[in-house]
Amino acid sequence: MPVQCTEAEWKIMAVLWEDAPRTMPEITRALAPSTGWSRHTVITLLKRMQDKGAVSVDEGGPVKRYTPLITREEASSHETKKLLSQVYAGKASLLVQNLVDSGELTIRDVEELLDLIRKEGKE
Repeated sequence: MPVQCTEAEWKIMAVLWEDAPRTMPEITRALAPSTGWSRHTVITLLKRMQDKGAVSVDEGGPVKRYTPLITREEASSHETKKLLSQVYAGKASLLVQNLVDSGELTIRDVEELLDLIRKEGKE
């Protein structure tokens, strides 16, 4: 089941994907340098994420511990499909063309993509 996260919630998901479960203070410390968020902000976001089904909370110990309920791969796949559908009319080639035109795709990236396509064609 896809989970719709905000940009702020994705930041928390990234921290949890690195190492989970984590406590709210651990999450706050990990995000503080880049966001400056207070513990209250993190608590609010975690509550919303729990309500959405993005994270689970273990209240069995002295502190709550949060774990992501979706993998980075599941989230990436869902967001990619959503982007392709909404922005590129479902055409991956338009996305790749945009990446080439903007200089985001290096020659090495293109070679890796070609290798992936060739590998998939053999299977």
